[in-house]
Amino acid sequence: MIEFSTKADADDSGSEWISVSDLMAGLMMVFLCVAMFMMNAANTEREKVRKIARSYMENQLAIYESLNREFEKDFKRWGAYLDKEKLEITFQGSDAMFATGDVEITENYRAVLNKFFPRYMAVLSPYQDSINGVHIEGHTSSSWSDKYNASDSYFKNLSLSQRRAGSVLEYLYFLDSVESYRTWILKNVAAVGYSSSRPVPDAVGNEDVERSKRVVFRVVTNSDSRIRSILEE
Repeated sequence: MIEFSTKADADDSGSEWISVSDLMAGLMMVFLCVAMFMMNAANTEREKVRKIARSYMENQLAIYESLNREFEKDFKRWGAYLDKEKLEITFQGSDAMFATGDVEITENYRAVLNKFFPRYMAVLSPYQDSINGVHIEGHTSSSWSDKYNASDSYFKNLSLSQRRAGSVLEYLYFLDSVESYRTWILKNVAAVGYSSSRPVPDAVGNEDVERSKRVVFRVVTNSDSRIRSILEE
C-alpha cells in the first residue's frame, strides 16, 4: 500500500527544519560572541603588557638619567661607573677601599663616600615610591690563599664580602649628612655579600681579578609589584 505525504506532513517537516536552522544560527552567534570576547581580552592583556613595559622603561630611564647627571663628572676620579640597565653604581678595586683582608674603610674612601652618599640619597628621594630598596653589595675575586681549596676560599670570601658591605652601610648610616634619610635607610637599604659568585670577565672571558673586587650600590625598583597590580586590574 502506497502512502502519500500530506501537506500537513510537509508543513511539520519544514517547521522542524526551521527550528534546527534557528538553533544553528543561535549557536553561531554564541561562538562569535565568545570569539569576540576572547579577542578583546587578548587585546586588553597586550595593552596591559605595553603599559607595564612603558612604565618600567620610563622609570628606569628617569632614575638612570638623574644618577648620571649628578655623578658623571665624578665617576672617573672615583674609579666608578654606572650601569644603565641594572641601575648599579660600581666602585672598582675594593682593595683601595679596604686593606687586604680587612673590613675597615680607608680614609681616602671615607672621603669619597662622604661626598657620594648624601647626593645619592637626594637623587633617589623623588623616586622612593617606585623603589623597593637599595642593595650595597660586596664582591670579591675567587682567590684567597694558596693553602685553601676553591670551596674554602669561597666561604672565606663570602664572610669578607658580607662584612665589608655591612661596614659600608654602617658607616654611611651614621653620617650626619643623611640623618633625614635614616628611617628610609633602615627600611630599604640592605648590605649583601656575594663572595666571588659574580666575577667580572676580562676580554677573553676569564676572571678579571682586580675588577671583580668591588662595592656596588644597586637600586631595586618595585617593577614586579607594579606588574602584578596592573595585571590584577
